[in-house]
Amino acid sequence: MELKVSNLGCRRGELRVLSGVCFTAASGTALILRGPNGSGKTTLLRTLAGLAPPDEGVVEVPPDSIAYAGHSDGIKAQLTVAENLQFWADVFGHDNIEDALDMFGLGPLADRQAQHLSAGQKRRLGLSRLLVTGRPIWLLDEPTVSLDTDSVAIFGRMVGGHLERGGIAILATHIDLGLDAAETLDISRFRATGDDHANPFLDEGFADWGDS
Repeated sequence: MELKVSNLGCRRGELRVLSGVCFTAASGTALILRGPNGSGKTTLLRTLAGLAPPDEGVVEVPPDSIAYAGHSDGIKAQLTVAENLQFWADVFGHDNIEDALDMFGLGPLADRQAQHLSAGQKRRLGLSRLLVTGRPIWLLDEPTVSLDTDSVAIFGRMVGGHLERGGIAILATHIDLGLDAAETLDISRFRATGDDHANPFLDEGFADWGDS
């Protein structure tokens, strides 16, 4: 299994952000996306996930293979921790949430409504959803936000286990997760050029508003 990207162009709204992106991510490997804020990491991940259409080029990926974790934790405030995980397990056709509860130590919080969780607990719950998807390709956008040091280490082990099982992970992160099978891709070298990119908002502080 692999995810192959050829000559991919990406837009953020009407603005062309990336052009000519090429890489291949093979089974059992991780690809770390690097680049300054506003360089297009979020835009690329959303395009790979099928949430935004490519401007050009091709993304070759097996059907129903991608799980995407963006800036939002993707949890329902009125449901408990266990109910949130069960909801996503049902969506993806799985019935075991115990591993997901155990990974981040969420068992003691299983009956607590998500609205009463701290920011770090919500992030742990959001990331635990990946374990109930059964999807082999994880696309992760700044996944360690709000996590403490211990939780970052747990998350690194979680991704490492996913890779050992033959999965693929593509992450936008500045944190070293200790992944032996990780390569780095600086996407700033794919920055689009031309008149349609000449927008001052992309290069200034406003870039942080819509992309990382």
